[in-house]
Amino acid sequence: MYKALYRKYRPRSFSDVTGQAHITETLKRQVDTDRVSHAYLFVGTRGTGKTSCAKILARAINCLSPISGDPCNTCASCIGIEDGSILDVLELEAASNNRVENIRDLLDEAIYSPASVKKRVYIVDEVHMLSPAAFNALLQILEEPPKYLMFVLATTELHKVPATILSRCQKFSFKRLSSDLIASRLSYVAEQEGLTLTDEALEKLATLADGSMRDGLSLLDQCTSDTLIDLKRVLDTVGLSEKQELLRLTHCIAVKDVVSALEILNTLYEDGRDMAALMSELATLMRDLLVSKLSASSPLLSGGFSQSELSGLSAQISPERLFANLEVIRETSAALSRGASVKITTEMCFIRLCDERLSDDIPAMLARIEQLESRSPATGMIHTAENNNTHMHDTVSEIPADERSVPEDAAFAVAEEPEDFYDHRDFEATEEAFITHAPHDSSDDFARTPSDSEDFDRSEYAEQSEDSDCADNSAQPSDTAQASPDSSETDFWDAVLNELKSDVPIYSLLSDCNEISAQLKDNTLIISARNPFTVAQIESKLFLDALKEAAAKALNRDMIIRTCAADSIVSESKHDKLEKLVDQFSIVNFE
Repeated sequence: MYKALYRKYRPRSFSDVTGQAHITETLKRQVDTDRVSHAYLFVGTRGTGKTSCAKILARAINCLSPISGDPCNTCASCIGIEDGSILDVLELEAASNNRVENIRDLLDEAIYSPASVKKRVYIVDEVHMLSPAAFNALLQILEEPPKYLMFVLATTELHKVPATILSRCQKFSFKRLSSDLIASRLSYVAEQEGLTLTDEALEKLATLADGSMRDGLSLLDQCTSDTLIDLKRVLDTVGLSEKQELLRLTHCIAVKDVVSALEILNTLYEDGRDMAALMSELATLMRDLLVSKLSASSPLLSGGFSQSELSGLSAQISPERLFANLEVIRETSAALSRGASVKITTEMCFIRLCDERLSDDIPAMLARIEQLESRSPATGMIHTAENNNTHMHDTVSEIPADERSVPEDAAFAVAEEPEDFYDHRDFEATEEAFITHAPHDSSDDFARTPSDSEDFDRSEYAEQSEDSDCADNSAQPSDTAQASPDSSETDFWDAVLNELKSDVPIYSLLSDCNEISAQLKDNTLIISARNPFTVAQIESKLFLDALKEAAAKALNRDMIIRTCAADSIVSESKHDKLEKLVDQFSIVNFE
């Protein structure tokens, strides 16, 4: 009758146990010196040797001729315990014998001394599955057991074992086995079975074992349909995707190519690949990419991918996005285990991986923020111009279509900066352009101004200019945008603020003359602030919408809003600006 490899090659002595020397050496010394405890608790993940060590210990303490603490495996006691003919060594599964009645039956048998061996041994596997009442019943005999009775308890979930039980047992923690130890054991078993195991297949089996020797031997057992076991056979047998296909999928995620990712996924699904295993492999790759960002030569890497492969993908995906991807994969793996539609669930997962906007969890939002922060001007998200330590941020959604440098259906557009844009270094040169409230040729306003060489009465000319200005103002409608050149630069801003008085928070912020300065250039309203935080507030949608509406009402036309955070804001009074104009055009002496 065929016996599974993990049963056929189960360790028969402490020396055969792989990777648990800190436990086997202690147990051998206790057996050799006859200092064996009445209760042991073996803790560790699956397939690390807990039950094997319990059976070896049961044979060792009952062996008629032990060898340095190891059982001889040739005497009657060792053979009888191993083949199950000696009933004084009993193995129980707590998952199916977890009721208090089962423990009471055990206690009724425990009062009898062993018939053919020195000690009666009870091996209770998965002891954490016992009910509270069963634990209390077991505690009764663990308090003061007979000298011929010994318990060996094993569990994978230590936190479920009551403290009253823990305090009465010697606890040994079994470590997860490394891939090298598993590979060495698998190579030995393959040699004994006459199998040819390639290095790639051996490495893959050791990785898939995930620290469990039993899992590694079971996987090897699955691949023994032929004497030659290569990587392709392992992948086909277990239902895994090849490394190159996994790398292609990850590349599609990095570049957000949803169509290609779904095509590769469909091919894998039709080839019979296990989607749950694919999610596990993808999670391992994402985890390796994250670790490689911390240290390229970290020993924590799984070893399934070369450094060049990891570095190429790592440069394309940010840590924030990797965290978001791992969260999406975790949710998908949980959904697959609940029996949801495998293909649809996996396809939805890859769509979300390719576009983090479809997720609303915190890791995905952080990834989206990181993407916005790292977006360059060429991508059309935010256009930033630097001019003498002044950063200008465009509200490009308000720019006319004919001024956009990207298609109209784009989410954002980039506006070209005018050549004579606001510059603190040449304020006087641009004074006339900023103070003019309407797009007209300012030279016409002074076409009738006599030159310095002409002989004229300045006082008479000033009176005529005053009368002319008053007549023009009375003839024109009340429109701030049509103000005359000698009107104050702050007139239009006062009109805008007057429209905002009903919105107290916005009005309070924008009316602070020590913090805010406004300039008008053609159809563009430029708002300067000393504090970058204030600029960020003004650029928010709430402020921009209110400001646009107020400017349109005050100036009778749609306006483009621009903001800047300036190191200093030039602020001049109405008197100073008029005096400067008088001096510039030699009209009258202001004083």
